[in-house]
Amino acid sequence: MDIIDAIILGIVQGLTEFLPVSSSGHLELGKAILGDNSVPKESLLFTVVLHFATALSTIVIFRKDILLIIKGILKFEWNEDLQFLVKIAISMIPATVIGLFFEEQLEQLFGGNIMLVGFMLIITAILLFLADRAKDTNKSVSYSNAFVIGISQAIAMLPGISRSGATISTSVLLGNDKTKAARFSFLMVVPLIFGKIAKDIFSGEITYESTNFTTLSIGFIAAFIAGLFACKWMIALVKQSKLTYFAIYCIIVGLIAIIWSFAS
Repeated sequence: MDIIDAIILGIVQGLTEFLPVSSSGHLELGKAILGDNSVPKESLLFTVVLHFATALSTIVIFRKDILLIIKGILKFEWNEDLQFLVKIAISMIPATVIGLFFEEQLEQLFGGNIMLVGFMLIITAILLFLADRAKDTNKSVSYSNAFVIGISQAIAMLPGISRSGATISTSVLLGNDKTKAARFSFLMVVPLIFGKIAKDIFSGEITYESTNFTTLSIGFIAAFIAGLFACKWMIALVKQSKLTYFAIYCIIVGLIAIIWSFAS
């Protein structure tokens, strides 16, 4: 993988982690288009670096919210910030269960299954169409809502299902405020990303031999900057009910992926 490929994949990851078009699906498509023949372990290291970059961009954007949560924990008071943290923990349960007990089955769905990506992108488009037509409210995410949204996040582990699209759409369809839905969606994934990174690092599956750290660094920077831009943009788009544009995009890319898989 050269520097140009690293920049492209970094930008793709940074944008699609927040924009409702599926980062995993686009990374699969990107690798297929670029003809990525990286050794699996090297590819895993690059993926870990890109996910760390987008997690860091989330922390930067929501740094004030995160500081309030930390202060709430330190005060040992059952306040709104601590309750929000508990809801985040509840939302993590479904994806954690899938990650711990069905990781091998899930990994089998990755690795160039372009047709699956295409169909899942179309499902993402349907969710976005529905969410854009939901009425806005002032309702906050409840504990039961958090678990249901967590189920959406677990389903979004499939390549082609947008994590942000699925979780935000589910939250909005449950009657929650659109801005609060976006905030919850972006913050709920941070612990999972760091947990997955830690698991990959300590699993021993990542190798640093013959690693091009310049390429990794450039990919990291590209993903981080793109993530900052996409996160802010997505919050505004959800509030303005403009997810339909992404739904159309997902349908187009999904159909192209399906046709491509038949032609190849």
